[in-house]
Amino acid sequence: MKSLQELFNIKYPIIQGGMIWCSGWRLASAVSNAGGLGLIGSGSMNSDILVEHIEKCKNATDKPFGVNIPLLFSNAAEFINICIDQKVPIVFTSAGNPNTWTKKLQENNIKVAHVVSNVKFALKSEAAGVDAIVAEGFEAGGHNGVDELTTFTLIPAVRKAINIRLIAAGGIATGKGLLAAMALGADGVQIGSRFVASEESSAHINFKRRIVEAGENDTFLALKKLTPVRLIKNKFYQEISDAEKRNATAEELLQLLGVGRSKLGMFEGDIDEGELEIGQAICLIDAIKPVKEIIDEIISEFRKEKERLESINL
Repeated sequence: MKSLQELFNIKYPIIQGGMIWCSGWRLASAVSNAGGLGLIGSGSMNSDILVEHIEKCKNATDKPFGVNIPLLFSNAAEFINICIDQKVPIVFTSAGNPNTWTKKLQENNIKVAHVVSNVKFALKSEAAGVDAIVAEGFEAGGHNGVDELTTFTLIPAVRKAINIRLIAAGGIATGKGLLAAMALGADGVQIGSRFVASEESSAHINFKRRIVEAGENDTFLALKKLTPVRLIKNKFYQEISDAEKRNATAEELLQLLGVGRSKLGMFEGDIDEGELEIGQAICLIDAIKPVKEIIDEIISEFRKEKERLESINL
């Protein structure tokens, strides 16, 4: 079986998360140029904007990059066809059935990875023929699975069940995290939150600064009656939390959520009223840095920690 690096033709087994409002062409191309795999996050885009970002990414890097497509969105089919027309080499799918599009993408020479939150869906994804699986623990930012399985538990369970490439996600932001994930059976990692706080991320500077300021107790999984999402605690989060404590219905929560709440927070920078989706790894982030510096630090720490562990006599 090919390594993850061979599969995606990348130098390091580091995949950047395709996060809404944060993962545009600048971030994706910077990650690919630094040796990882950059992903354009299509979840906050329309068709014209996605095409624009793909074309700009092609101009900014000669390395492979991909597009993340949430399959639950109504424009998923259109985005799939855009990726085919634009000859995007890699597509990561999530939040839907991998059987729907995997074969068509692969028939057009596109590698496919699918994001799952438990062993059951990992097996379904393998049966659908995907090239790789992203197993995401509930430490992750943004939308999570309902099972609340931690990455430390999920990765070895999925590794035991499947025979294809496995990418670990959720709570990983450092070289030590990369090493730990690989020790648990992953072939590589997907990192989101650390790259949100990069210079090339399209997140608003207010959101980036809030990430740097945050500690280990500043995120919480909310909106479980809708789709679980990990948020930074702020005024909007407190309103959601209060509503959930009084057992608000899904309809009431939807009304409170409204339209454009994530754009308001992550892209426009309203850190009080906006929805600030981010993972628990924010407690490991202490500065906004260029992508290349982030990846170089991850690889350097990975190598040092690997050497330290190899020196231990057991």
